Amino acid sequence: MVEEMEEIWPTLGGPYFQCVNCTGGGVYDVSILNTTATSITMPNSSIWHNATEEEESDYLNVTKEFPIDYAVPMYGYAVPFLLLITIVANTLIVVVLSKRHMRTPTNAVLMAMALSDMFTLLFPSPWLFYMFTFGNHYKPLSPVSACFAWDIMHEVIPSLFHTASIWLTLALAVQRYIYVCHAPVARTWCTMPRVLKCIGLIICLAILHQSTRFLDRVYIPVTITWRGQPQVPVCKVDMAPWVQWLTPTVYFTTYFAFRVIFVHMVPCILLVGLNLLLFRALRRAQRKRDKLFKENRKSECKRLRDSNCTTMMLIVVVTVFLITEIPLAVLTVLHVISSSIKEILDYSVANVLVLFTNFFIIISYPINFAIYCGMSRQFRETFKELFIRGAVQVTRRNGGGSSKYSLVNGPRTCTNETVL
Repeated sequence: MVEEMEEIWPTLGGPYFQCVNCTGGGVYDVSILNTTATSITMPNSSIWHNATEEEESDYLNVTKEFPIDYAVPMYGYAVPFLLLITIVANTLIVVVLSKRHMRTPTNAVLMAMALSDMFTLLFPSPWLFYMFTFGNHYKPLSPVSACFAWDIMHEVIPSLFHTASIWLTLALAVQRYIYVCHAPVARTWCTMPRVLKCIGLIICLAILHQSTRFLDRVYIPVTITWRGQPQVPVCKVDMAPWVQWLTPTVYFTTYFAFRVIFVHMVPCILLVGLNLLLFRALRRAQRKRDKLFKENRKSECKRLRDSNCTTMMLIVVVTVFLITEIPLAVLTVLHVISSSIKEILDYSVANVLVLFTNFFIIISYPINFAIYCGMSRQFRETFKELFIRGAVQVTRRNGGGSSKYSLVNGPRTCTNETVL
């Protein structure tokens, strides 16, 4: 027999709030229910058995996991429109940044961020439509394969891509800091091959971080009496045998401690510090530009202006990210403290707060496209060249050139690479 746990572990695996074994009311319990490893049916099993009274209250049902009064309007009605906007906006970012004259180390990171944000929302969307848009959230979920797909697609994979997006944002800020404050080092560390290796490493680390979440649960097929209907098939969620051997306390403490430190706290703290350093460097550069302007050194003044615009744009991108990410980081830290040290959270309230926090993160996904269009002339010119032929022809007739040949950032050198 496995010893019962008393800890409460609501999973804050961004961007969706998901539990393992839900007891309802917004308080999530992942106790082991005194089962032995031999009684667990693995996900590919087709053996069904009648549920005990304890199991009938512990089957996988989305209504138990979300505050439905808030989840239905946000995830059911607003998310479909946000998904469409996100797909269009981030696809346009990828198309524009993938053009040959736009391929720079910084743009490579921006493109990876756009893809990560898009996939974070794209993978859970079919299930969000099914559950909330089409109103199936109240139904018990079955068969076992559907239960497994629900957890993986709406919790594990989105958390994987969101983790990658956080680390890519940090990589972007570090890269820009090197360009602005340590230009000679950029010749060695900010080359395209190194940046691509860094992106690949970040994705691999994000997959490794979430790898145990693909295997830490098993789904036992049982039948219950539901709304007067006997023998209704449902899924009972349990901890995998290896988690029971390790003990859920050790497993979840390790997982959440790593996530709090390396996915939320450290990246957010570093991003705040880097943003402040970049802003300070931007002010120094602006004073230098004013001096060059007075000395009538127009070419140097123009290059510095373009570099300043790029730095300011990336500061805005990171600031938007921090505004949406810090609340989730704070809630995650409070959750770990409440679960392992002293109970300080009302999880019925925390559940609603996480739902809203995740929704605001989703809203932020298409914002970068607006930032690039509003703050980068080269991005706008390339976008017009690709999608607005008439505007490009008018620009050329008026004396303007194609962005392919008139890069607003000056010569593309290792130390003066200015993104967009």
